Amino acid sequence: MTGIALLGAGIFAKQEHLPAILATPKFTLLAIYSRSRTTAESLLASLPSSLTQNISIYYSSPPTEGKSLEDLLARSDIQAVDIALPILHQPAVIEQCIKAGKHVLSEKPVAGDIVDAATLIGWYYGLGEGKKALWAVAENFRYMESLKFAGEKVKELGGKFLTFRLERYGYVEADNRYFKTEWRKVPSHQGGFLLDGGVHFIAGLRYLLGAAGQEIKQLAGFSGLLEERLVPVDTVHAVALTNEGRSGSIVLTFGTEFKNGLEVEIITTNGTVTWSPTGVKVVAKKADGNGKEETTKEFDWSSGVTPEVAAFAQAIEDGKVAPLQTPEEALKDLELLQRLLESGAAGAALKLIGA
Repeated sequence: MTGIALLGAGIFAKQEHLPAILATPKFTLLAIYSRSRTTAESLLASLPSSLTQNISIYYSSPPTEGKSLEDLLARSDIQAVDIALPILHQPAVIEQCIKAGKHVLSEKPVAGDIVDAATLIGWYYGLGEGKKALWAVAENFRYMESLKFAGEKVKELGGKFLTFRLERYGYVEADNRYFKTEWRKVPSHQGGFLLDGGVHFIAGLRYLLGAAGQEIKQLAGFSGLLEERLVPVDTVHAVALTNEGRSGSIVLTFGTEFKNGLEVEIITTNGTVTWSPTGVKVVAKKADGNGKEETTKEFDWSSGVTPEVAAFAQAIEDGKVAPLQTPEEALKDLELLQRLLESGAAGAALKLIGA
């Protein structure tokens, strides 16, 4: 059994990470940390009293002896941390936790931009084998059952890869609970909601392209602001080229009130696979070659956070981070999203990926 602390007491920490930790038999939750004492106490109070007896709270404000993050990290019975803090606060905390010898699961994106991410990753691997704790980066979309199923169907479909599309239309209401958090309402990080939420959709696209043996290498896009409160930008339209020179399209927007939905489609000479979080549609040639057939499978909505936390627990037991949670994989998500933003800001200037 591994003792773990939850660092963060915001919406996603409360609604997803906390229950995921509690649902993972290999973890024992021993502490909760928040920058604010009030939010730490509130999160603890949301749990049944039967669970809170062995859970301590820590916080930065107001400063209190024995209650700092440093005090939490000094505990020998806590071997791991799950970090769900604002984007720009995470890199310093990740480094602090690893220096303290704690295994780390940190929320996506891996950092606020690719320079900070590459610097942090370089520092981490510079520690040398046997001298560092494990560091995994969470991306819950990669653990959605619907996405995993779609990836299997892409591999089964086969054929010559032709093209792809990612379309995510949505709208962030003024009273949206995520929008009302100050660090999202007045973002200091690039892209606003396009970075915070958009990295999920990029991860889903990359997962399915990978199943088809493809990886995006070039892109060009336009960006804009459809809803003024969603600064600095809320929309990007782009065309991208894969390693085989096949083009596809990417549409990400948080500013379309009357159109909503998320789909990724992979198209080959044998048919198509279309994924959404709650359904997968396959259109393929019939086995006898005469005509085509369509099959669909529906899924209940599931965020994927519980299996990703379980994968982190297994990684600690195995002594090796799962391929879907490596910092390098998270960096690829971030780079693709950042290049979309950069290309959009420069009026569809061509951007290379992984160069």
